[in-house]
Amino acid sequence: MDGDTADDATGLTCLVTGASGYIGGRLVPELLKAGHRVRCLARTPEKLRDHPWAKDVEVAKGDVSDAHSVAEAMRGVDVAYYLVHALGTGAGFEATDRQAARVFAEQAGAAGVRRIVYLGGLTPRGVPPRELSPHLRSRDEVGQIFLDSPVPAAVLRAAVIIGSGSASFEMLRYLTERLPVMVTPRWVRTRIQPIGVRDVLRYLVGSARMAADVNRTFDIGGPEVVTYLDMMRCYSDVAGLPKRLIVPVPVLTPKLSSHWVGLVTPVPHSIARPLTESLRHEVVCHEHDIADYVPDGPGQPLPYGEALALALRRVQDAEVTTRWSSAALPGAPSDPLPTDPDWAGGSLYRDERHVTVDAPREALWKVIEGIGGDNGWYSFPLAWAARGRLDRFVGGVGLRRGRRDAERLRVGDSLDFWRVEEIEPGHLLRLRAEMRLPGLAWLEMYAEDDGHSRTRFRQRALFHPRGLLGHAYWWSVSPFHALVFGGMARNIAQAAVKGMSEGTGDRHAVR
Repeated sequence: MDGDTADDATGLTCLVTGASGYIGGRLVPELLKAGHRVRCLARTPEKLRDHPWAKDVEVAKGDVSDAHSVAEAMRGVDVAYYLVHALGTGAGFEATDRQAARVFAEQAGAAGVRRIVYLGGLTPRGVPPRELSPHLRSRDEVGQIFLDSPVPAAVLRAAVIIGSGSASFEMLRYLTERLPVMVTPRWVRTRIQPIGVRDVLRYLVGSARMAADVNRTFDIGGPEVVTYLDMMRCYSDVAGLPKRLIVPVPVLTPKLSSHWVGLVTPVPHSIARPLTESLRHEVVCHEHDIADYVPDGPGQPLPYGEALALALRRVQDAEVTTRWSSAALPGAPSDPLPTDPDWAGGSLYRDERHVTVDAPREALWKVIEGIGGDNGWYSFPLAWAARGRLDRFVGGVGLRRGRRDAERLRVGDSLDFWRVEEIEPGHLLRLRAEMRLPGLAWLEMYAEDDGHSRTRFRQRALFHPRGLLGHAYWWSVSPFHALVFGGMARNIAQAAVKGMSEGTGDRHAVR
């Protein structure tokens, strides 16, 4: 079925709430790509400024519970997306959700908005609302508020969304990666119909053009029904982890298991508890009518394994720029974003150093770009040499590769047991480790102005562990970081000062 054909040639004006969240932050660029105009309603507009699409949207300051700010944001809007909920805010979140949804629906009607699109949770059929988890019950109630409003609504209901940054997916990721042997709650046997974030976004975008007489819920899910146990086992296969031993036990209630999840993973307990409580009942689609309005193409929706592989692709390919740098556009809606929660994306260990340098930024950059090879690594030469020999012993490249050019680097250059992944002349050098490691590692070096007419050297070592061995590796070497990385930062700063004072840019003076 087609939507309003009069708007096919011209884009709609869409209001997006929750643009700083996981789904909202990915929906905005998809709406722009579809030719729509986008306005974002945000309590803190500053949270949106680092998104690569920030300059292409209008931002309205306000809160969904404040009728005045919602009314202002609704002016001239054709389609309003409601992508917020009070999950994780503590007791009373159901009342907060209820009031905000009513305000939103009332102001949409008053402003003449033509459609509300809401993404809620998939609820089990035949289960009385009182037996649902508070999380699912609240999301179901919000959807019903929109359906009862004078504005036609498309209420999309999804179970587990497969994409890096999704709270439910991150819980799955951490549980599987951190525990080679898992004693799990009985809800791991619960049947679930997961869906890839690409398909969620496709359905959300397509819902904007539904005909005015469409006012209903849509169950959205992937093509497979699996158990949480199946999802964990598939995750370990796709991520290249050893086979996990999973032993379900009946004694872990949702309340107890949420504390267990909080202990094992960095997902906050306030989020883990409603998620685990929601797994008491099977969440399976009972219709796929959305395809009548937003047709599926070949291979759509994505099978679970393919959606999972897409969610993990950035980390596995060491393409981290969209997660740790806001400079690059995300390559896919499933990729991590800089504004994802700190606990998203899997474990990422950091060692960061900052040093003020009494030399121009150009002098500091000359030292940074000249690092490695015959110029050395500016700290504890014996430790670097020993690490290189160990790497060669286990079949790695060691330090034998040196560098292509003594003074200049370019993307793709090998540099001892690193490779140049990104270089912004005068500002950033990012190296990706090619030594044998139980995980992925990067070393970033920045030459920056500190805003007070001085130069600052910023150094960051990043490590994404693979499995339990990766975590053990990081903690076994972290006691030496102050000596290796701390000394490296200080000595690079000293080399820049010495090179400037001698007028030679000598990078050999300090090791």
